[in-house]
Amino acid sequence: MDKRIVIKIGSQVLCDLEGALNRTVLSNLVEQIVDLHRAGWQVLLVSSGAVAAGSGLAGDQLRRISDPVARKQVLAATGQVRLMETYRELFQRRDMTIAQVLATKSDFQTRRHYLNMRGCIEALLSAGIVPVINENDVVAVTELMFTDNDELAGLLAGMVNAELLCLLSTVPGVYDGDPENAGTRCIERWDEDRYKVDDIVSRGASALGRGGMHNKLSVARKVARLGTEVVIADGTDPGVMAKILDNRATGTRFPVTGNTSPAKKWLASADGHATGAITVNEGAAEALLDRNRLASLLPVGIVAVDGYFDRGDVVRILDVQGNVLACGQAGYDHEEAARLIGQRGQRPLVHYDYLYLMD
Repeated sequence: MDKRIVIKIGSQVLCDLEGALNRTVLSNLVEQIVDLHRAGWQVLLVSSGAVAAGSGLAGDQLRRISDPVARKQVLAATGQVRLMETYRELFQRRDMTIAQVLATKSDFQTRRHYLNMRGCIEALLSAGIVPVINENDVVAVTELMFTDNDELAGLLAGMVNAELLCLLSTVPGVYDGDPENAGTRCIERWDEDRYKVDDIVSRGASALGRGGMHNKLSVARKVARLGTEVVIADGTDPGVMAKILDNRATGTRFPVTGNTSPAKKWLASADGHATGAITVNEGAAEALLDRNRLASLLPVGIVAVDGYFDRGDVVRILDVQGNVLACGQAGYDHEEAARLIGQRGQRPLVHYDYLYLMD
């Protein structure tokens, strides 16, 4: 299998404050992706910028739309066309084909949807086509929206078992303090034992995007734990991808700190749409959290079943204080789970192979 890389490009990299696409930056990024492809990499491009690009198109027509949600949908619908046409033109000049993939969080909600989406992306990559992926802002509603495209890129990195995830924005990386203060520097290599997230990151968001550095850092740490190296770097640097692949100093690098199975990578993305909750006793909680054991969730350790779920749905697993310990794929529905509470000698409600522990 070819090496795989997911590259996420933020709105501020692609557009100016008026929404105009920066063709110089776009052209350079396309050239870098073409070079990666020729070097044997399969590339997934996660591109923001549809809403921002739409703001440069709709003009006076937007005055007819008073509802802010509808305005954003119109901006996304018009801007996505403009964005994709620009990508198509630039890649076609280098004899490469792209495909548009629009995603919502519901595409990650069930194992079936997840595998269908993965199958489509795998087919595109096998054909040498570059998937250009964005959140489907036209139909997304609040409860089914990604935090931002950084989150979407992280989910895709796990889905396709990418070796590398690059989150490109207009900042050089993660700073070890307030960037406005003298002596503050960009962290070249993240160390969980050395750095504390809340001590060094503000929650501010960019003018064009939903996400901020706090979100990028959260995604990067999680994806590194799942088995993919991550780099946060400046996407306006014309040589950024070469520097990253040559291990030259650029941005902030998050080395791989763990690995997990494809099923658990899906579960790592599924907590947000769990359909039920299972409360376990202290002994079961201790067994599940012991990383030296391969413990499944058995009915004997369950003290309560909440919500309605079917076999195959995602459920949260809580301790008696209400803390979320894990999420997993239910082996049977809520009625059977409730009937078996506290019983010994029963098959697992959640098998270890389909259990993901929260960090």
